[in-house]
Amino acid sequence: QVQLVESGGGLVQAGGSLRLSCAASGSIFSINAMGWYRQAPGKQRELVAAITNGGTTTYADSVKGRFTISRDNAKNTVYLQMSSLKPEDTAVYYCNADGTVVRGSFYQAFGSWGQGTQVTVSS
Repeated sequence: QVQLVESGGGLVQAGGSLRLSCAASGSIFSINAMGWYRQAPGKQRELVAAITNGGTTTYADSVKGRFTISRDNAKNTVYLQMSSLKPEDTAVYYCNADGTVVRGSFYQAFGSWGQGTQVTVSS
């Protein structure tokens, strides 16, 4: 199993910044993409940003220019720097990763989610 542990959420005023971190642990052989999703009350979970192991990034239109995703492959960690936060960014933010784990003499694909971290932006 691969565990993803998120940190860095909290309460911030509109216009402020937060940095989320997500560290993956387990019998990881490699991680392909890592990403951040969010789910606001009454809404579907949506992709916020993703990054491949080669550094290619993808952003939701609503966060382009305000959020930056990055990763440290040596630490199996992904970050989300959020700036110019708006009340509509309020949601539970989930980390996601997919890749390959080692199971004895076998390799197996995995896909994992973190437990989520609350981000609340007050107006």
